[in-house]
Amino acid sequence: MTTQIWIAISAYVLVAIVKKLLRLDLCLYTILQILSVNLFAKTPIPQGFPRIECDTSGAGIANQMILFY
Repeated sequence: MTTQIWIAISAYVLVAIVKKLLRLDLCLYTILQILSVNLFAKTPIPQGFPRIECDTSGAGIANQMILFY
């Protein structure tokens, strides 16, 4: 039971960090809904939000960990 609570808190904090880094005006619930629909899609997170201009030049990807091969 406590593991589920800690996982929920961790997910909430991670989504809050994404919201702040991407400067989204959406509420956390809406962001969670978008992420849940695109959970297994192999697209970068900023491209999941159409109103955001993201840098696709690959400059920041060098430090990003690879989740799927």
